[in-house]
Amino acid sequence: MAPRATVDVEFSVRVTEPGPAAIAVAAVHADTEELHVSWHGDSELVEFDHGSRAEVFQLPAGEHRVTYHAERALTEPEPEPVTLADVAVFTRPSRYCPSDRIAGLVPPELFALPDTKSRVDAIVRHVHERLSYVVGSSRGTDDAIDTLLAGEGVCRDFAHVCISVCRFLDIPARYVGVYAPGLSPMDFHAVFEAAVDGFWYVFDATHLAPRQTMLRISTGRDAADTSFLATLGAELDFLGSTVFATTDTALPHDDWAELVVLD
Repeated sequence: MAPRATVDVEFSVRVTEPGPAAIAVAAVHADTEELHVSWHGDSELVEFDHGSRAEVFQLPAGEHRVTYHAERALTEPEPEPVTLADVAVFTRPSRYCPSDRIAGLVPPELFALPDTKSRVDAIVRHVHERLSYVVGSSRGTDDAIDTLLAGEGVCRDFAHVCISVCRFLDIPARYVGVYAPGLSPMDFHAVFEAAVDGFWYVFDATHLAPRQTMLRISTGRDAADTSFLATLGAELDFLGSTVFATTDTALPHDDWAELVVLD
């Protein structure tokens, strides 16, 4: 029997101006799941590529609590082919990944490496060694250049830097929001996928949790595309969240040089 992962999320908001808000916390390919908002109004499902989903709620003024529970079997998926559309989109600069302005910060030794896998491994290793993981160290407006100059960040910043360098080297790379059993401190987590030999594989320069048990939530160019909560007209204050992601078996050892597919 395949091992199983369980996810439980809870967060609260205070709405000061009524309007729509998108909640994107659903695990891709969940076997069972429940999403509840303390205000029991109707919602509209929005589906994106790669299985990502969001529920759009019309939220009235006041405080609201959101809970999400999901369970899913952990399988060994086949790698996803990289399409020409992927190449066109995921080699371009984006809001948090200004690959067109990062030339002076790219290690020159990357150009001498013989193949894409070697380059991506070197990028991950460089970012892991250069940046310090410091909770609360970055702002929501920081891009990859801000992170490199500061020398510290959180998971989204590590992913943005890796993606930016990959794209500078014409390697398609995309940002992925995940649940990560074993992560400490536990929270939503961010990793990235890079195109190696025509297929997407997942990489994580933080080395904080095994990639084999991660569950995809959302996929995009960078964090701007993958927020778990986005206002579409409402005004609100975020009051805090808790995230728990666990497995019913021991966590696997992650050989960071191994190619891993994210389902």
